[in-house]
Amino acid sequence: MFTGIIESIGSVTRVKKEGSSIVLLIEPRLSEFTVAIGGSVAVDGCCLTLEYMVGRAMQFSAVAETLKKTTLSTISPGRLVNLERATPTNGRLDGHLVYGHVDGTGIIKRDREINGSTLRTIAVPDTLFKFMAQKGSVAIDGISLTIAESYRNEITLSLIPHTLQMTTLTEKRPGDSVNIECDIIARYLQQLISTSSQTPPASLQKESLQSIMERSGF
Repeated sequence: MFTGIIESIGSVTRVKKEGSSIVLLIEPRLSEFTVAIGGSVAVDGCCLTLEYMVGRAMQFSAVAETLKKTTLSTISPGRLVNLERATPTNGRLDGHLVYGHVDGTGIIKRDREINGSTLRTIAVPDTLFKFMAQKGSVAIDGISLTIAESYRNEITLSLIPHTLQMTTLTEKRPGDSVNIECDIIARYLQQLISTSSQTPPASLQKESLQSIMERSGF
């Protein structure tokens, strides 16, 4: 499990295709970014297992299902990625609960500069937009962010200078793809109100997912 608070940016030094999978070598900028072999690392929001160390570079494998759902399918040497180590059980939860299970990808549509912050709008697939509630949480390329606006299959995020400085979001431009992981709370609420195996409580039948989340403070 992760928090969506990026610890280091990493540089992809090698990409090797092996059947339907790829093997990645990634070197973190942060010298203190240490992980035990077999440990989990979120790479642009994708939970991968550290297999080997080659000097300071970390080796991971990404299987076909991961490539199908994420931007790792187009990764190449020189690309910068966000890195976060798995959160220890006694660690702080500064962002929100992030599992590293990317749901799909979105496309950056436009940026607007307002009062020192960047408002970035991202087009979200139909299948994921129902989980995007205003003031709710979302992980974009592994970064825990709050949705400022949610309208017609687009979400807008307010990015402060610190977030841009510490992550690869500063490298992204309109037209670029990003990984999206929906908030786990939104997932459970959607499952609760849409399950066909039983009749939802009357109170839930009258409310949309977004209204429930907004009323609950998510």
